[in-house]
Amino acid sequence: MADIHFGTDGWRAIIDEDFTNDNLVRVVDAAARVFKEDALAAGRADDAPGTLIVGHDCRRDAHAYAQLAAEVAAAHGFRVKLTQDYCPTPTLCWSVAQDADAVGGIMLTSSHNPAEYLGVKLRMADGGAAGKDFTDRVEAVLPDEVPAARGAYEEVDLMTPYLAALKERVDTEAIRNAGLRVVVDPLYGAGRHYLADLLRDLGVEVCEINNDADPTFDGLHPEPIPPWVDRCIAKVPELGFDAGFINDGDADRIGAVDERGNFVNPHRIIALIVSHLAEDKGLSGRVVSTITASAMLARQCKRLGLALTSTPVGFKWIYAEMEKGDVMVGGEESGGIGIPSHVMERDGLLMALLLCETMAQRGMSLGQLLDDMFAKIGKLEFERQGLSITEEQMARFRAEVVPKYAPEAICGKNVVDVDRRDGVKFYLEGDAWVMMRPSGTEPLVRIYAEAETTDEVRALLDEAKRVVVA
Repeated sequence: MADIHFGTDGWRAIIDEDFTNDNLVRVVDAAARVFKEDALAAGRADDAPGTLIVGHDCRRDAHAYAQLAAEVAAAHGFRVKLTQDYCPTPTLCWSVAQDADAVGGIMLTSSHNPAEYLGVKLRMADGGAAGKDFTDRVEAVLPDEVPAARGAYEEVDLMTPYLAALKERVDTEAIRNAGLRVVVDPLYGAGRHYLADLLRDLGVEVCEINNDADPTFDGLHPEPIPPWVDRCIAKVPELGFDAGFINDGDADRIGAVDERGNFVNPHRIIALIVSHLAEDKGLSGRVVSTITASAMLARQCKRLGLALTSTPVGFKWIYAEMEKGDVMVGGEESGGIGIPSHVMERDGLLMALLLCETMAQRGMSLGQLLDDMFAKIGKLEFERQGLSITEEQMARFRAEVVPKYAPEAICGKNVVDVDRRDGVKFYLEGDAWVMMRPSGTEPLVRIYAEAETTDEVRALLDEAKRVVVA
């Protein structure tokens, strides 16, 4: 039996290696036990502990795996609803939050990981990500042998009500009258057809790419960052369209392309969304982002008079802040942005709609929106890399670099502050920064840097690489 552990957001493994029927049954059985324990503690009956909703993305055999997961969960007495077809993770989360009888959700996805991976994300009754305490309890009750009990489930349409809810979040008439033309790139993932058709229904001219039913993803990694977004970067200016939107494998993240063919990274998208929500839609509340957030977001919040809360990496930490209340929006560097008044989770489809709404209401292209923002808060460049290192190097990194490395300056820039909550981040003069942290989902160290120029960013990354692999 595989040694199963939950990372930053769920358990992930390679299909037919550690991700097998048997290991999936063990994970779902353990999760159902913990969901039921909490349901009984809340006063529900043993034979009617509530509803669990099961969703899945577009990975190989994902629906068959989801059927098995539904049968295992139903064996514990839950009423189990299984999506009729593939669905984005935010669809599953919204569906759980809207169902008064639902105590949680089980999503079969491995998000941005390559096509050969599949995994399990667990969601709570409000649609938010299961915290470490919950997943630790799941790990603690993983059975050593494969449980044989199975139960009955029902297949339901999760997409129709969810897509209708998305329309209610935006000014549909403004979008319909704007004459927008966009490229949609689902990267073969669970946003496939859904976002494109929704935008077409709102009067937007759409060219959808990378949308075949191809569980190999045509060799692409379903992550909305270069180089995987290169096809969209080429297509937008080729067609002369206004923007391009890219979602990851389970459509809870977003990347974008402006009309000039420039990639718009999530840092810039989050800063734009914050401005739109506060200035155009009149919303207020805290902005929450992870430690990897751009200094541009801090500048934007200061300009708008909004409080900014920083968390470790992982949307579950943003979710924990959302639970406390008074949060307008939460977002992370990897492209996951969520509005708690919609659902306590990221939603890449909603973010695409909000970008369309911003363009429509302000009468600007995406590139013009960025130019306007840079004029107000300045422009910074960012890059992230993943370093695969040996076990010995990782042990040294965790033991020596994260807790102890303390330079006075990096690449000629003085260190003005250090944050060691999640890896180690060095804040440098001029709003530059560099960070090194072990990934919570993959066997590598991620390095991040932001500065005024690309050359400065590359120099900071080179120095971080030297420190990590030494």
